[in-house]
Amino acid sequence: MPRSASSAVDKALDLIEAVARADRPLRLGELAQAVGLHRATAYRVLVDLVRRGWVQRAGEHYLPGSAALQVSRAAATRSLAALCRPVLEGLAERTGMMVNLQVLEADRSRVIDVVRPPRLEMISDLRDEALPVHRFAGPLALVAQLDEQARAPYLAVAQAAGHPLDGSGGLLADLARVRGTGFAIEHGRNDKVIGSMSRAVLAPGGAPLCAVTLVGPDAEFGEPRLSELERVLTDAAATLAAVLTAPAEPGAPVRPATRDAAAIRSATSEGNSR
Repeated sequence: MPRSASSAVDKALDLIEAVARADRPLRLGELAQAVGLHRATAYRVLVDLVRRGWVQRAGEHYLPGSAALQVSRAAATRSLAALCRPVLEGLAERTGMMVNLQVLEADRSRVIDVVRPPRLEMISDLRDEALPVHRFAGPLALVAQLDEQARAPYLAVAQAAGHPLDGSGGLLADLARVRGTGFAIEHGRNDKVIGSMSRAVLAPGGAPLCAVTLVGPDAEFGEPRLSELERVLTDAAATLAAVLTAPAEPGAPVRPATRDAAAIRSATSEGNSR
């Protein structure tokens, strides 16, 4: 049973958390029920949250607002990147590829960390850049894991840029393929000589937490190496999912996934020797 908020701060935080936890935009009645508030009370609090930027109203639905996204971005950059960094370094070391970490924002994904080998210094790392779904593998991998309603803001950006949604070459078909295989692969769509491959890291319920992307010369994303890259990327995503969703022991410090990254390096090395 949802608990009854006992103060103005409780009510506001309960509603912000309910909006953030939802796997789709919720209506007023759904939010009120989720936090145990009367509709009128929930509406009054939401008006203030919208005004302050913590919640965004889109028609009859409520989404995380700009203030919440700023806090989320800071947490992702300072915490998520620190946890994931050893795995990114392990991937870059074993593949020779540039590796980046991305998270979803309101209508794009953002690159929050990058490991770039010296041999690829000529390739832009796109750190802190917001990337649209129709041009890059990272956002494609993430958006493919969303339901139809949650995809709408990302599709709108592609549509506004003139990118087709329907048909065999449209974005919806691309998303379906990525949803089926688990891999988003871009061959020269954004840069004709650069290729990339991305895989989403998923929470137990299936929501995308982040995406790990390999970037390098497009010629290096063909067979027979493609199968090897898929395997290593799958291992990395599984490692990060375990790290990011493991229950913390009371009082235990949060530590980066150093051991897991070492395991990935070892497994990749064994695969290369076969």
